[in-house]
This record gives sequence, structure tokens and C-alpha cells, in this order.
Amino acid sequence: MTTLSGTAGAPNQDARPLLRFVAFGMVVVLASSLLLVRLFTLQVSSSAEYAALADANRTVLQALPSTRGLVYDRSGNPLVTNVASYSVKIRPADLPDSRRDAVIAALAALVGKDPADINVAIDSNPGSRYDLVRVASDVDPSVADFIAESGQDLPGVEVDVETQRKYVLGPLFSQILGYTGPINASELEQLGDQGYLPDDLIGRAGVESVYESQLRGSYGLETVERDASGRKLQVLTTNREPVPGDSLVLSIDTRIQQLAQKALMWGMQRAHLKRGGFIVMNPSTGEILAMVSLPTYDDNLFQQGISTKDYQAYLNNPGKPLLNTLTADQYPPGSTFKMITAIAALADKRLTPETRLHTAGYLTLGGARFVDWNGRGFGMCNLTCGFEHSSDTYFYQAAARVGIDRLAYWAHQFGLGAPTGIDLPTEASGIIPSNQWKMETLGEPIYPGDVYHAGIGQGYDAVTPLQLLNAYAAVIDGGTLHAPRLVHDILGPDGSIVQPFEPTVIRKINVDPNILRIMRMNTRQVVLSGHTWNLRDLPIVVGGKTGTAEYGIPDAQGRLPYHEWFVGYVPKNPWKTASDPGGLKAMARTDSNLAFIAFTYEANTVGNVSTEICKYFLQLYFGIKHDYRMPALLDKGNFYRD
Repeated sequence: MTTLSGTAGAPNQDARPLLRFVAFGMVVVLASSLLLVRLFTLQVSSSAEYAALADANRTVLQALPSTRGLVYDRSGNPLVTNVASYSVKIRPADLPDSRRDAVIAALAALVGKDPADINVAIDSNPGSRYDLVRVASDVDPSVADFIAESGQDLPGVEVDVETQRKYVLGPLFSQILGYTGPINASELEQLGDQGYLPDDLIGRAGVESVYESQLRGSYGLETVERDASGRKLQVLTTNREPVPGDSLVLSIDTRIQQLAQKALMWGMQRAHLKRGGFIVMNPSTGEILAMVSLPTYDDNLFQQGISTKDYQAYLNNPGKPLLNTLTADQYPPGSTFKMITAIAALADKRLTPETRLHTAGYLTLGGARFVDWNGRGFGMCNLTCGFEHSSDTYFYQAAARVGIDRLAYWAHQFGLGAPTGIDLPTEASGIIPSNQWKMETLGEPIYPGDVYHAGIGQGYDAVTPLQLLNAYAAVIDGGTLHAPRLVHDILGPDGSIVQPFEPTVIRKINVDPNILRIMRMNTRQVVLSGHTWNLRDLPIVVGGKTGTAEYGIPDAQGRLPYHEWFVGYVPKNPWKTASDPGGLKAMARTDSNLAFIAFTYEANTVGNVSTEICKYFLQLYFGIKHDYRMPALLDKGNFYRD
């Protein structure tokens, strides 16, 4: 039984290896078949798809920058041009960390920059590590050639040819034109959908900033071939041509700008001042003919990539050269505000031109003295007397009759306490106090003393020089408040006018034209027999108003530092005539096309330096040969009070 049992089981044991072999062979055949099918799919069926993907790995769509528009003065003289220049850029991904310090040090020596500035540019790159970062502009061609040939020694460094902004007259127009600078991360996030790139330049100040969209134009698009490291090998096709940006024609007259700067610089240097400004405007249109804020800066330095050292020097300058004194900061207007107080009193029928008020040396209110500037007053005064002598005690009483809220109403009607709307960035709003303003701001009501101070442009009152000039322009023009403008026309790439200048009227002020006529004539009386007697000998008719605004901390003698103002204008035909020797008839008209303002910060001079600056400007502008300046009035002394 044992033998039979063993013989019967042998064939089953021999069949197992065969079955295993057959099963293994079938698995191998099946796996091989699947691999062959996959290989066929990859090589035949999907060859076109993968060829396209491979091609996409070495070709990319790239923005094609447009040409930025130019800027001209009102006569067509170029103020901003584009010039070809070499830029040096770094692709951080291609710069080995182990060699970064050595490469940057070598590059800095070649392009004349501080290594720290290059490091800052790289580290503040708003794009990815694969995007190029501009680290130097306007590089000398011979240096650019050397860098381009030093790829092994300067890994990640590339040379590019770009158009660079050239500000033809440099600091003369910096506060107006501004400059362009690298886009930052937050701006790129906001503007990326509009086609901005990580290494783009964007308007940073002045009209370059305000008119960024018009000047920039529309970028094109091209297909380029790149190597494995991302470097461009060639342009394969241009998908969309770029459209050049529009150009700007300013209302600024270069000659008037130069004369304004000359007059302002003379006054500031003679009086040893740190800050000042001068504006010339056409009061019938709002066109700005000149705008000079000193000290200023050189916008070409920013365009070339300003160093940290130079930028800190600007920031640390007590004269604040990066700030447009005329639009971006606000100051107490002093006695120039008496124009508004007078109009408010007349319009609200709180006074008539003939109403006589007693102007003592001081008024007493709640135990406090409110003094007149000369300490004596001027006796019984009507409006002309109070205005021409700038009597503080007259206007304390006038303001008290009007009240703070109506005073604020009329100030706002003439554009004070709100931006003028000029086409410049960061315009200050100013402050015009009222009951509501003080309660919201300080949590307390207006006191009678606040009303006195407001009536003479002190206390809480603050305006920009441009606001003040624009308010006077509304008086000069018969009650029309315009929005000041720097850009006259916008030109298309072909030179055609795509947006012509049209005066922008903010409002027609609802005031009796006769009141404005009276006040224009009173500005002439200021010159004939009042505060600006040093202008009366000029052979032209000038009207205006001075202002001295105290602020800050008293000195050892209890005297406050002060700013000085003069705002004035001349009639269309300014020359004195036998039929109108005093010029009062000329002042009564609304045909002026030349109004101006000078502001001098912390002047503290014996006389009003702003008046002397305006006088010198008028001599230069009208070609008056005799010199009527009185330099002794610009001596320091802190004696002058308006």
C-alpha cells in the first residue's frame, strides 16, 4: 500500500514547476506588452503633445516695454527726454551664495556704487529669484562691455540696454516733474494685472506719478527663446507691438520759472533762510506758470539709482528738499487771511466799507490781551484803513461780528481748508477751524479768543501757499475758483492733442462782485499808503497783501519765530498811466493774467523778505532796469510784525 501510494502521487509533483513556469511566462509577456503599448503611446501617439511641452520649456511670452512719453514746457521746449543707456542687472538665482560677497564687491567697484546699495536692491526685489534685478543704471559703455564679457567672474550679472529718463534742467523742475523709480512689492501686487513687471520703473513724484498711466503707454508682447538658465537667446516672434506713451505739455513757462527761482534764491540767500517757495499763476484760468520750492533735489540722481548716502542727506536736510513746500505742507496764513475776514464781514453785512472801528493797541478778552502788531493801533479805521495798515485789532472785531462758523464758510468758499486739486501728489488739505472741527478734533468748543486769532490767520488756521494764491485768484478773477493745473495739453504718440487744456471751475462763488472789486482796490491801497510801501515806486501797478505768521516756541525775549508771505498781482496792462496814476481803476478790473505768491519759512527779518522777493521778480519779468530792492530789510532782527 505504501508503494502504490508513492507511485500514484509522482505525476502531480512534477506538474507544479511547469505550471509555475507557464504562469511566470504569461506575467512577463503581459508586462512586456504593457510596456510596449506605453512606449508606443509616448513615441507615436503623444509625440506632438510632448514636443509642444518641450518647446514651451525653452520659449516664453515676454512683455515688450513701451517708450515712456516726454514732457515739454508750454513753448514746446523738452523738459524730460528718453536716452539709451546701459543697465546692469542681477538674477539672484544665478548668483551662488558662496560667491555673493565677492561678486557684489567686484561689481560695485566697476559701476561706482556702494556694495550695500546693491545688496539692498537684490534683497528688496519684488519678483522671484529668477527675475532680473536692476542694480545700476547709466553705466559707462566701456564698463558695460567689460561686465558683459566677464560672465565667469560675475555669475548672475547681465547687461541690458534700456531707455533712461533725462531731466534736462535738473533741479529747476524737480518738484514739478518728479522722477521714476523701481516698483516695489506692494505696487507690483496691485499693478501686476496691468502688465507691470518686477524690474519696471514707475512714476515716483510730481507729474511722473500723477500721469503714470498716460506716460507709460501700453506694453507689447513677444515670444522669446531662453536657455536652461533662463537667459534670452533670441526673439522668435512679436505677438503685439507696444504703444508709446502720451506726452505732456506743461503750463509752465521755463523763462518765468528761471526768473522765479532767481528771485527766490536771492531773497533766501540774503536773509539766510532754509526754506521758501514762489508760485506764478494765471488767475483767470488756473494755469501755473512757475512753481519753485527751495531747497530742492536733483531728480537725475534718483533716475540713476540714488545711493543710500545721498538719500539720507536729503532726508536729514532741515530744509526738507524732498517736500514741495508750496503744496505738501501747511502753515498759518497770518494777515493774508484778512482778505477772507473782510469779504465775510461785507457779504454777511456785519460791516460796510465805511464802518469805523476803534483800533487800540490791544483788546482785552477774559483777562487776556490781544495786541495790534504795532502796539498802538491806528485810531478810528474803516475797512480800507484796517486793511492797508493790516490792523489786528480791526480784524479781531470784524471776526467777532462774523463768528467762527461763517468765517469758516467763506474760507471754504474760496478753497481754503481743502486740496486745490492740482495735478501733483500728496497735497495737504489745510485747516479752517469751526465749532464742529474743534469739537471733533479736540473735544471742546471754540472760544472767543479762537475767533480773534482766526480773524487774523493765526491760531488753528493753516493753508498751503497754493491754496492761498488760488483764493486770491478767485478775488482777482471776480469770484471764479479754478482748479490749478500744471499740465496744459496731453499729446498722443503722433504729436496730436488728445486732451486739450480747459480751465476747470471748482465753483462760482456767490458773492456780490462789488465786494470783490472793493477788495481788489484795497490791495492797491496796501501798496500806495499801507504796509507794502516799498513797492509803490515801481513803474507798474501792483496790488497785494503781506502776512506774518507767528508759530512755535518763544525765544529768551518772548518773541515767536514767524513765516512771511506776500501775495499779489498786476493788471493785464500793468504800466502806470497819466489817466490812472494810482492804478486804482486798473485794480478794479478782472483782466489780470499774472498773480504770484512768495512764502518764506522762519524768516525773522526786519522787513518782509517775501515782498522783496516779489519785487525782484517783477523787475526781472518786466525788464525794469532800475533796481528798487532794499536789501537792508532782509537783515535778521526779529523786529518786523505785520
